[in-house]
Amino acid sequence: SILSIMSFIVTFLIGAIPVALPAVMTIVQAVGALDLSKKGVLVTRLDSIEDAASIDIFCFDKTGTITQNKLSVAESRAFEKYKNEDVVRMAALSSKEEGMDAIDLAIINYSKSENINFDGYKQISYTPFNPSDKKTEAVVEKDNNKFRIIKGAAQMITSLCKDLDKKTLEDINNVIDGFSKKGSRTIAVAEAEYGSDDFKFVGLLALADPPRSDSKAMIEKLKKLGIRSIMLTGDSKAIAQEIASNVGIGKRIRKVNELDGLSHDEQIKLINKSDGFAEVYPEDKYKIVKLLQDSGHMVGMTGDGVNDSPALKQAELGTAVSAATDVAKASSSIILTKPGLQEVIDSVKVSRQTYQRMLTWVINKITKVVEVVALFTVGFFIFHDILISLLGMSLLIFANDFATMTIATDNVRSTDEPNEWNIKNITFSSLALGVLFAMEDLFVVFIGVRYFKLDFNKLQTLVMLSLVFNTQFRILIVRERKHFWSSVPNKNLLIVSITTIIGFILLGIFAAFMPVLLPYQVFILLGIAAIFMLSID
Repeated sequence: SILSIMSFIVTFLIGAIPVALPAVMTIVQAVGALDLSKKGVLVTRLDSIEDAASIDIFCFDKTGTITQNKLSVAESRAFEKYKNEDVVRMAALSSKEEGMDAIDLAIINYSKSENINFDGYKQISYTPFNPSDKKTEAVVEKDNNKFRIIKGAAQMITSLCKDLDKKTLEDINNVIDGFSKKGSRTIAVAEAEYGSDDFKFVGLLALADPPRSDSKAMIEKLKKLGIRSIMLTGDSKAIAQEIASNVGIGKRIRKVNELDGLSHDEQIKLINKSDGFAEVYPEDKYKIVKLLQDSGHMVGMTGDGVNDSPALKQAELGTAVSAATDVAKASSSIILTKPGLQEVIDSVKVSRQTYQRMLTWVINKITKVVEVVALFTVGFFIFHDILISLLGMSLLIFANDFATMTIATDNVRSTDEPNEWNIKNITFSSLALGVLFAMEDLFVVFIGVRYFKLDFNKLQTLVMLSLVFNTQFRILIVRERKHFWSSVPNKNLLIVSITTIIGFILLGIFAAFMPVLLPYQVFILLGIAAIFMLSID
């Protein structure tokens, strides 16, 4: 009859469609986001928590993430007729504290600590740093005489000093190389008479931004989690090599322009052989992230500036550091509220825990679908009817799909390797479990017919209870990758599972709206489910 056919279709659809999947997915991810918020990580894109579980490469900006982002003058070197005190004094006179520029503040603070004498000197005007000419400039007056002071990138300043001979220029470059090998940036200083462009080279300052004390340990932890670190910085190759080597990233640092002129595949090979890139511009970060993704990697990326937004948006786990601009934060998946890498590690671990919870739910769901479809199909050919009523199927949905939402808060361990959704393996594993549970259900049907002598309506109640008990016991199996007793489930999961089992025992014995069973029959069924769970585990 049409009613029989429609009941058959509805029963199979209810049993097969994962109606709770959207809710479970959201709850699992929300629980992960809540855990991260307690660790100081703000999640802006909920599904990024799942993506982070598969991250196998993390691209780190150097300044403020690996290093302290606290510039300090490490040493100075004077040239020609000048002294070290002159270098520091002129650098400080061409700086302005009110501008809050990091380099200016570092130089001014250093001049104070060295007790540099500024008697008679007065700053008349100040031109802040301009990226196009890479220098600052000040007009200074002393004894009614005005003169110009410039400071900035060494190459720019030396190019403005026309009277430098070959030997002096060579000495300057040697000092710059020495500073770079120590991981320090170099600032050059020069002066000229007011109204003249005939600049005299004064000297060099080494600005150090040392690695954070915990950076090396954090990089090592990432390695143990199966994640390779790549450093991207706008600093020179020598500085990048020194910092990357000190924190354990590696020494294979290249200039980003080495990618120019290479084919797509050659660029990917070069990146995969590198530990980092120097002299990087924001657009290069996006390019490197995209190339890594093209080679099959899942990529994390840190950034702080407006120009970092494309790379942050492109990465699977775009990470805005604590001092990032609003635009960078808006483009990111997560926002760190503290400097350093610890929060990155927390994000990876929580995301892998989220993956394990979701994997548990998926395996349990696919196993249940296989069990239900196999049982009802075989049962239909044997009895020419469906082995569960529509009411029983509806109760089963509430007992199983919605009770198993507590998996979202279960106690799980993060893995030591990146996770990925291997659908083939998950399906075959679930298929094997589903067939075994279906065989148990058919054994229960055999017991019900042969020994309990149940009519078909009571047999439907027996099947419903078998499916409910199996699901609650199965959660204990699939939530743990080893034996089910290897870890303790979350108390919420245990409470819901126990409550569900007790509730359906009472329904099976006392319910007025469906055929009931004798108490001993229900408890024998519970014992069979428990014994079968142990044997399958």
